[in-house]
Amino acid sequence: MASITSTEHDNLFKSKVLGHPAGLFVLFFTEMWERFSFYGMRVLLVNFLTMAIVGVDFPGWGWSTENAGALYGTYAGMLYLTPILGGIIADRLIGYRWAVVVGAVLMTLGHAAMAVETEIMLYVGLGFLILGTGFFKPNITSIISEMYKYLPEKKDGAYTIFYMGVNAGAFFGMMLCGYLAEKLGWSWGFGLAGIFMLLGTLQFWLAKPLFGKIGGVPEKGREVEISEEEKKDYKPNPFTMFDKILIIVSAVIGFLYLINDPTSKIGDVNLLPEKMPFELGADSITGPIGIAIIGLVLFLILIVSRISRYTKVVRDRMIAVVIFAFFTVIFFLCFEQAASSLVLFARDYVDRTLEGNSALIYNIINTLLTVIPLGIITWVLILLWKQTHKKVLGSNIVLMVCFLGVWGLVIWMLAREFSSDSIEITVSWFSILNSFFIITFASMFSKWWESKYNPSAALKYGIGLVLVGVGFAFLAYGSDGINPGVKVSMIWLILAYLFHTLGELCLSPVGLSYVSKLVPARMIALMFGMWYLAIAIGNKLAGSLGGMVDQIKEEYNLSTFFLIFTIIPVVAGIIVAVLNPLLKKLMHGVK
Repeated sequence: MASITSTEHDNLFKSKVLGHPAGLFVLFFTEMWERFSFYGMRVLLVNFLTMAIVGVDFPGWGWSTENAGALYGTYAGMLYLTPILGGIIADRLIGYRWAVVVGAVLMTLGHAAMAVETEIMLYVGLGFLILGTGFFKPNITSIISEMYKYLPEKKDGAYTIFYMGVNAGAFFGMMLCGYLAEKLGWSWGFGLAGIFMLLGTLQFWLAKPLFGKIGGVPEKGREVEISEEEKKDYKPNPFTMFDKILIIVSAVIGFLYLINDPTSKIGDVNLLPEKMPFELGADSITGPIGIAIIGLVLFLILIVSRISRYTKVVRDRMIAVVIFAFFTVIFFLCFEQAASSLVLFARDYVDRTLEGNSALIYNIINTLLTVIPLGIITWVLILLWKQTHKKVLGSNIVLMVCFLGVWGLVIWMLAREFSSDSIEITVSWFSILNSFFIITFASMFSKWWESKYNPSAALKYGIGLVLVGVGFAFLAYGSDGINPGVKVSMIWLILAYLFHTLGELCLSPVGLSYVSKLVPARMIALMFGMWYLAIAIGNKLAGSLGGMVDQIKEEYNLSTFFLIFTIIPVVAGIIVAVLNPLLKKLMHGVK
């Protein structure tokens, strides 16, 4: 990768927006439109698949929650596996910026395919989205890591601002794509996601003069520039034949399991044996699950084998990354219920009908929720325009077109809602609360991380996990004892999203920052990919467990389902907080 020098770094920081280089906010808006598209589609998928075929204005496909959860879990899991390959290709061949563009184009094609609304095009579209994310996701964060190479103390704040862009896109994507899908038809929602993905790609490409050598095509024969400390601790660790065999076998097993889960449930096509040839001592362990466990064990052997061959400091820091990755799995298997069970809970069990004064109050609140964040993000766009319009005019014009389009859709949506005395809140509206709360609280958390009261990494994780558990506790209490046909107050779902958001702000963006600090520069994109592997496992588990909501509700009750997701993260949060002294020791001074 073409390496940035300290002089080039100083030039990059001359053009600032809110104390950070203008290039950070180009990445902010690029990620915003990508997340607009991704979350706009994500909030629709399970709802669309499980929606009744008859008796509704816009029929879905009538799938069971188990089948929808299996497909969504596999899709979400693979979204975070392909970044491993995308990171390697960017590091060695095409560079971070080209990887982002390739990924964005593939995702645009994916959204276009899904707008067709046939089963074949659904799978084609999901495939393009998976491949595109592999190129896009690890490399846009790697660009940020390279930008802040000489100012590591500002990385936490930069990633939190970037994460605010993620959630600004998610907010408007879920609101507008969800609204169009539920009010006009599913293809409108899927199609809108593709349009903004295309525009986001264009504005990033036109802004390339701002980045100089950052994220450029790798220079042949030139190693990644590393610090003197890394040179002192560096020990070559080439992949052995044993490593390569473990990588291939565990990757093939993992891939087959991910594909087999939905194909066996939806199409009765089994890629793995239904029974193990030997007993594993548990009736619930079927053939596919048993084989997946074997693949996971082989992968853990690979991790232990490679880490043990590094020097002490590097080895200890990578052990810390692995420990954080484990708790990241637990966080995401709970947090990502937002895409499956919480969508179904909002649709089927929450009272969403408002009339008269209640409808008016909701419309006022909804207007404030929508216009204030859009106004803030537009203000950031204006600041960026002032700093960069002379250098990257085309990129700024595309951004202006995007925002004019969003403002137009928002005004149309609000006018439509105010004209009705009785309204039914869309299912997707509740999903935007997570993003709204992040937009509201992100700057506060960013300042907290930069203050003298900044908690350690382990304590941030512990607080985040406990807060997620508290969010599910509200749902467990609110849904306790409800009878068939009875719907609960929306306040329980709103409180759940609030506490989930506070937990996410403690953990998710901070996790990316710690990977960039703990991992040697020569492995940064690859290790970002490995980090997403942990998120992939969490997402797959989230989809599978979320798909069991009807089964658990029938055997026990809905409150029991949410109680499971209360206990797991709270216990995990306490454990990681107790591990704080050990993790500090393993991190060797990294803060």
